[in-house]
Amino acid sequence: MISEKMAKALNEQIALEGKASFLYLSMSSWCDQAGLEGCTNFMRRQSEEEHEHMVRIFDYLSEVNQHALTPAIPQVPHTFESVQSLMKEVFAHEQKVTASINNLIHLANEENDYTTLNFLQWYVVEQREEEALMRTVLDKIELIGEGPMTLYYIDKEIAAINTQQLEAEQAETE
Repeated sequence: MISEKMAKALNEQIALEGKASFLYLSMSSWCDQAGLEGCTNFMRRQSEEEHEHMVRIFDYLSEVNQHALTPAIPQVPHTFESVQSLMKEVFAHEQKVTASINNLIHLANEENDYTTLNFLQWYVVEQREEEALMRTVLDKIELIGEGPMTLYYIDKEIAAINTQQLEAEQAETE
C-alpha cells in the first residue's frame, strides 16, 4: 500500500502521460495533413508509447490497492507553426515529463516508498531515452537547415529514425 499523497501524485502523472498521448496524436494528424508520412508515423508511435506509459501507472496503482483515475484531458493544440516547432514542442514536453518523474522519485524517497521507487526506475531510463531521441531528431532538423526541399528531407530522416526505433523494439521482444 502506498500513501494517498503518492497515489495523488501518480494519478497526476497519469494525466500528464495522457495529455502527451493526445498531443502527439494531434501532432500526427497535423503531419498527415501536411503530407509528412514519416513524421505522421513517428508521432503516432510516440502517442502510442505515451498511452502505454499512462496505462503502466494505472495498473501499478491497482496493484498497490489504490484507485487509478481516468484523466480528463483538455483540448490539445491541433495546429502548429512548422514541423521544426512541433518537434521542439515535443522535446520541451518530454523535459516536462522528466521533471515530473524526478519529482515522483523525490517523493518516493521522502516517504521511504521503495516499491514505488523501484517502479519508477523504468521511467527514469525511458525518459533518458525519449529526450535523447528528440535531441537526435532536432539535431537532424538543424543539419538539414532551411530551403525548398527541407520538409522532404526532414520527413525522410524522421521516417528512418522511426524505422530504427521499431527495429530496436522488435529486437528487444525477440
